[in-house]
Amino acid sequence: MPNFTFLIIIAALVLLYVMRAKRQTARSRAPLRLHRKPVMTAREQQMYHLLQTALPECTVLAQVAFSALVTALGRTNRNRFDRKVADFVLCSQQLNVIAIIELDDSSHAGRERQDQERDAMLRLAGYVTLRYANFPTQQALRADIEQLLTQQAGAKANPLPA
Repeated sequence: MPNFTFLIIIAALVLLYVMRAKRQTARSRAPLRLHRKPVMTAREQQMYHLLQTALPECTVLAQVAFSALVTALGRTNRNRFDRKVADFVLCSQQLNVIAIIELDDSSHAGRERQDQERDAMLRLAGYVTLRYANFPTQQALRADIEQLLTQQAGAKANPLPA
């Protein structure tokens, strides 16, 4: 009798496996349904236009994958950033990155630690992240970028002593 019970359990497991495989096959044959979505939210579009207006001498890239900005050896390391996206990347006319711009909204509440980790990751790769919870004025935005460029130029001209 114990062998019979064992055979029933094995048969049930095989049946479950076959049923699951059929469901997965049916799903893979189902038509792919894709839908358009806006590249940016209305708030992000507003920030994009603000960046372009305040900094016309710069190139503004939107929704840039971290994988376009950083790389690392090993899949485990790459998995830490491969699905992350920067809101905006501010570049010089030569397409050298000046800063990463993040527009925080209410969805960032309670996610401060994750935002700090993202910023730290980008900092390790040599980038500066500027975060804005609200829209800065054009003058404030220009002042932030000019200050950043002055700091970067000063750091290059006056390297830290060894």
